[in-house]
Amino acid sequence: MKSKRHQKILELIQMNAVDTQEELLRLLRESGYEVTQATVSRDIKELRLIKTAASDGKYRYSTAVHKPQPDLSSQFYAFFNKSVYGVDYCKNFVVVKCHTGMANAVCEMLDTMNIDGIVGTLSGDNTFFVMMREDQLAQKLAEELSKYL
Repeated sequence: MKSKRHQKILELIQMNAVDTQEELLRLLRESGYEVTQATVSRDIKELRLIKTAASDGKYRYSTAVHKPQPDLSSQFYAFFNKSVYGVDYCKNFVVVKCHTGMANAVCEMLDTMNIDGIVGTLSGDNTFFVMMREDQLAQKLAEELSKYL
């Protein structure tokens, strides 16, 4: 539920000029998320949202500027190399084959890296799927991850 809420928050701040936690709370509630102000505050911190100046001089919540290449840490690569034995893609999906019991852990690490273009992930015991916004992004992610097998 938390990851869906985080995705919704990112969507809301992209589509709306959100300048206060109260405004974000209202938008979340209108979207069907019954949350408290304290939860919204924690979500803002976890998502590392920042306030940036808009053209009207007011400050709005936004995400930090992302690097063009995924910022994959060396710890992730080492873990990935030991846990994964196959990466493939089809259309806008990336399929990652893992040793038994490792898919959830690798998928969670990938989720925390906030890679642009990822819509969501779904993990089982030995396989996880990454849904990308575009076919080309899926191919690019699969190629990048395959380098570390």
